[in-house]
Amino acid sequence: MKKYLLNVLVPAVGALAYCAPAAYAQSAPAAPAKPTVAGWEDLVNGLRDLPDRVLAKLPESMQNDPQVQQEVGRLMLEALASSTLDAIGGDGNYPSFLPTIGQTLNVGQPNADTVYRMARITPGGTYRLRGLRGSLRIAAIGQVGPTLGEGGTKSTQVGAMKNYYDLNTLHVDKQGRYDVLVSPMRPDGYKGDWWQLDPSANRLLLRMVSGNWSKERDPTIAIERVDIPASRPRPSAADLEQRLRRLPAATSAIAALFVGHVEALRQEGYVNKLKVLDVSQAGGLTGQFYYEGDYDLGDDEALIVEAKVPPKCGYRSTILTNEIYETTDWYNNHSSLNDSQSKPDKDGVLRVVVSAKDPGVPNWLDTAGHPQGMIQGRWTYCDQQPIPSVRKVALADVRKSLPPETGIVTPEQRDHDVRERRLLLQQRPLW
Repeated sequence: MKKYLLNVLVPAVGALAYCAPAAYAQSAPAAPAKPTVAGWEDLVNGLRDLPDRVLAKLPESMQNDPQVQQEVGRLMLEALASSTLDAIGGDGNYPSFLPTIGQTLNVGQPNADTVYRMARITPGGTYRLRGLRGSLRIAAIGQVGPTLGEGGTKSTQVGAMKNYYDLNTLHVDKQGRYDVLVSPMRPDGYKGDWWQLDPSANRLLLRMVSGNWSKERDPTIAIERVDIPASRPRPSAADLEQRLRRLPAATSAIAALFVGHVEALRQEGYVNKLKVLDVSQAGGLTGQFYYEGDYDLGDDEALIVEAKVPPKCGYRSTILTNEIYETTDWYNNHSSLNDSQSKPDKDGVLRVVVSAKDPGVPNWLDTAGHPQGMIQGRWTYCDQQPIPSVRKVALADVRKSLPPETGIVTPEQRDHDVRERRLLLQQRPLW
């Protein structure tokens, strides 16, 4: 009997013990679904291969360069940060002007002298803008149409620009304050400043361009929608989810839009020479004319960019970009020049030197570690728009290639100038 118990009952008990969990699992109720944030997984998946898609727009040599790979990673973060600011704070019914591109959000080649801010608006709404007008030569607001699948459009491009309006044309009171109404139709009996709003516009782009960073003062600006109650209700779950789901497309479009632009110029043969950049169809700033071209320089080489300055010119600048169209860091390098920072020679010709090493001349653009990149210039409100000539010289021959009256900038002076740039730029209102 004892032997029977050992040989039969013990294995049977063991089998029951083995089967019991499975049997219990079949009869037990299913575990509740894990709570999640609707749209988050789609956001992550939508951005997962974005660096690969952007790298694919570049030549193979750049795709395999670890430095370029990490700079593309940075570009992805810049695009995501810019899109995320809009996703968090963009509200057409309760808008504010938020940073969109610039020194930190360095996508789409921002101009070194321009502070860019964007405000969401609701098509058909009525808005009031108020603030101090400041003293900038250019303070313009453009209307931007739907993009990235917004408003029923299938476009994946930057929204088309509509009309631009000039803050400097507004009336101001004794304190320099303006007050303008923006709406599709002028309200009956309204006598104040008024701008007509395109019925399809869903954003306002503010460009504040400063030529003299130490003396010119940026405007202040507040925006509110006045045809709805002032208090903002709690955003709905559906609205917040839609913002999340909009992010992958918005980020992808911004990140990939211009990344291959510098290489495209190279393929067209514009290396160390310049051509017209026509942005009329993209809604560029009215009265602004662009030129651009690749540069390709060794450490012992320099480019001399020359053009006769137009007799009448409201603003001009020359900047550099890297190979993925980020503007070269102008806060911490001598990598941009405007009409207050660069003077023509006695013959009226502006001569700008582009090089990796400081040639000790006033009108120098520092490539800041980028042996290849792009030169871009702009003439704004000028009566002529010349395309500058470009010639390559040995770095050692720069001074003898310039007029004899060209000034000398010592290393100590250059260090002071860069520190002064940083001081003044950091004091401009970015938010």
